[in-house]
Amino acid sequence: MSSKERSAEELLAARADNIPRGVLTAHPIVIDRADGAYLWDTTGRRYLDFVGGIGVLNVGHNHPRVIAAVQEQLKRITHTAFQVAAYEPYIALAERLNKLVGKGEAYKSIFLTTGAEAVENAIKIARGYTNRPGVISFRGGFHGRTLMGVTLTGFAQPYKQNFGPFAGEIYHTAYPDAYRGITTEKAIEALEEVFATEIAPDRVAAIIIEPVQGDGGFLQAPPEFLRALRDITQRHGIVLITDEIQTGFGRTGTLFGFEHAGIQPDLVTVAKSLAGGFPISGVVGKAEIMDAPAPGGLGGTYGGNAIACAAALAVLDAFEQDGLVERAAALGVKLSTALDTLKAKHPEIGVVRGTGFMRAIEFVTDNETKTPDADRAHQVMERARDRGLLVIKCGVHRNIVRFLAPVTISDEDLDEAMSILADVLAENKVSAAA
Repeated sequence: MSSKERSAEELLAARADNIPRGVLTAHPIVIDRADGAYLWDTTGRRYLDFVGGIGVLNVGHNHPRVIAAVQEQLKRITHTAFQVAAYEPYIALAERLNKLVGKGEAYKSIFLTTGAEAVENAIKIARGYTNRPGVISFRGGFHGRTLMGVTLTGFAQPYKQNFGPFAGEIYHTAYPDAYRGITTEKAIEALEEVFATEIAPDRVAAIIIEPVQGDGGFLQAPPEFLRALRDITQRHGIVLITDEIQTGFGRTGTLFGFEHAGIQPDLVTVAKSLAGGFPISGVVGKAEIMDAPAPGGLGGTYGGNAIACAAALAVLDAFEQDGLVERAAALGVKLSTALDTLKAKHPEIGVVRGTGFMRAIEFVTDNETKTPDADRAHQVMERARDRGLLVIKCGVHRNIVRFLAPVTISDEDLDEAMSILADVLAENKVSAAA
């Protein structure tokens, strides 16, 4: 029996029977097709998609440039493994990203399949270059589900569970959070405390940071904090890695999140929206550092698949030729204004956070204690879906609702989503009072 012949209920029952419970699905629906900012489930119901495959679809579903590039590449070559024989799309993508990230400096790129692979390889490269073991990441950060990725990730549930022991020589420190009183100064002091009590800076290979924490709650690192990190890492010979897996490709209103601080990182990890839904990731970094591993030390069978590279080149075309970075910045202003208006009416929204078109609202029980309210966030997510808007949660306490709509979305669709959210919040407020 094909999926076309099965009802949504039958498909969800088959999912429960055949797929482990550890693979969480946020919404109990089955998607049949997609276009732009829309999804349709198997019952034919349309949803506004403000999840975007968890930040993968900045250019929207089935972007015409991406579809055309993939169809053309399918006629030529789908796979050889770059370690066996090179192909032009991989080389062309490296050339373009090196220019975009390097800004005139000599950079090189390697392509892989998942964001976690990119993180793993960035750590390998940094350790190979410095010949040091230590890596510092941040509380609330998310860097993947592999052993190294989970170890670097800065919160316990659901990612660490009982999966240890974890990778060694990983240290966590505080990430700035103005809402909870963690200033740039306090975060730098916390880092210096790690140097003083846990690992000396001359034993640290890398510091890895998300310019805006994704799964950790859309916390933005203040520009002055990133600049201070750049100074500290240069002073101590530490490789600075910016994890742009969720922040990259226009999401924050610039092509990359680190650009808000005017810094130049040593290594940048990319994935998610790089290829408009096709699986590819990469590490883009200073040539001297990238060349540290000896031949054979880097690679992966599916890494930099030719079809995914072609899709990625089409995504870069869309950003460069269709003004999508500028569009993301404009949409970010509009979204931020709408969310600030809702916050003024609903004290359960403790803070609106993020930058560009990467925004979120944090729910709290009250603004004095700032106690996380995960139940309310879940109710908002559920009721938004009932009205045709898909969102998901994030944050260490899962009390934050995040918005990751395509940067190609129309003003009218954004207005519709905010109208749905306003109705949900009003309804939720009445329910809470009752």
